[in-house]
Amino acid sequence: MQLSAEEIASHRSTSSCWLVLDSKVWDVTSYLNEHPGGAAVLLENAGCDATAELRKVHSMDILSYLPKEAFLGTIDAAVRAALPIGSAPAESTGSLETEGSKELPHISSIVVPNDFEAAANAVMPLKSLTYVLSSSHDGSAILANLESWRAIRFRPRIFHDVGIVDPRSTILGTASAFPFYVSPMGQLGRGHPVAEIGLVRALARRGVHGVLSTESTAKVEEVATAFLDEKKKLAGERKGAGGDENRPEAQLHFQLYIPADRAIAIQRIRRARATGVFRSIWVTVDTPVLGKRSADRKLQAAEALAASPELAAHAERAGFGLLAHAGSSQFNSSLTWEDLKWIKEEWGGPVVLKGVQAAEDVVLAMRFGVDGVLLSNHGGRQMHDAPDALTTLLEIRTYYPGLVDRLDVFVDGGCRDGADVLKAVSLGAKAVGIGRPFFYALAAYGEKGVERCLDIFSDELVTGMRLAGMKSLDEARPERVNPSRLLRDIWRPEKSRL
Repeated sequence: MQLSAEEIASHRSTSSCWLVLDSKVWDVTSYLNEHPGGAAVLLENAGCDATAELRKVHSMDILSYLPKEAFLGTIDAAVRAALPIGSAPAESTGSLETEGSKELPHISSIVVPNDFEAAANAVMPLKSLTYVLSSSHDGSAILANLESWRAIRFRPRIFHDVGIVDPRSTILGTASAFPFYVSPMGQLGRGHPVAEIGLVRALARRGVHGVLSTESTAKVEEVATAFLDEKKKLAGERKGAGGDENRPEAQLHFQLYIPADRAIAIQRIRRARATGVFRSIWVTVDTPVLGKRSADRKLQAAEALAASPELAAHAERAGFGLLAHAGSSQFNSSLTWEDLKWIKEEWGGPVVLKGVQAAEDVVLAMRFGVDGVLLSNHGGRQMHDAPDALTTLLEIRTYYPGLVDRLDVFVDGGCRDGADVLKAVSLGAKAVGIGRPFFYALAAYGEKGVERCLDIFSDELVTGMRLAGMKSLDEARPERVNPSRLLRDIWRPEKSRL
């Protein structure tokens, strides 16, 4: 028998929490402590039609984390219409310290990537801003990321003809307009309604590669369709205008978190592969569990305390602020190198390991036949005091000097200047991933913001090539930079191993 609106609406507590999503009724009580956004937002929508609210942040794929018994049945249009519409808890905008001015600067005043963060502060809800800014523990890893780029100096050369420079590169053998790409970022809907759809359309227009997150707001099929449609549109425009047919086209890649249930992982791999759009899969390997993201936990605990006495008591029992709110179902803490076999078989194309933090693991990755590695500490969001990517890159160059020529090595974390991309390329990186600036750009200005951010990074890159005396990226070699300050901090083996 179909559930009634009255029955559904009565389940609004920590002991029994039901949601309606796309005419389906779900019991999410067991998920309250696991939801990455905290329990308060689920309870705010309990007993309601929460479809519209959920779609602002997640795709419906997140329901795959729920156990089968959580699905309670389907309701018809009449019952759904009788339910209240869910909403998010009231939020302010602004930085973590002060409320924002809510005065968005004109986009023409945005001239460096860091300007986008200040603009986003004015318009993003506090919870969304906290999600983007959040890092592990006291933020030492993200600070190290930012500082690492300043620790490397250029060694510019003079009397080089740089009237015309060529910034083109390749990523996994595919042409790229520049040696940087947009990193995978989950839940872009927190920033702007166009979310990943707007991001990939902008990438298509600028010929830049991007990696789509498993935790995207839009479904993988929707993103792929939008990307292909934009590329077809551009092809028609260029043909009519006699455009440059040799200009590299944008390409998409797919980032994958491996959940505890292998069947879910296989389903996601097959869905991404079926689109025919994604050139490679980037398997995240630094997340056996979620890192301790202190700002997120504090905000979620505060929301629980402010919501109701019942949720406050539940928060105390559940250890809000002490325990990670993304549970074991979303991540697999038992992965080994042997799992690469089935991942490679299912994907059938290039595989990149995302989150490598030691030179020895790059050696193993090559032995297990992967096509690339991303040196990364997850934007400082996982292991606190994890090494920044540039230090790991120098570790590879010091102890395994030929390795960067045998597979594609990427780096990410803290790059806020297009010219700095040249530092990583000079040390052997194939390309640099850039994340947060594009989240802020999208949040503040939508697709136009992403385009503006891409233009700023590319302009800084080309200007940097000219100032450094590099006509092409072939001239970005180790002797063109001075990494001495970082070299002092790289890991040293015990004397017995030297």
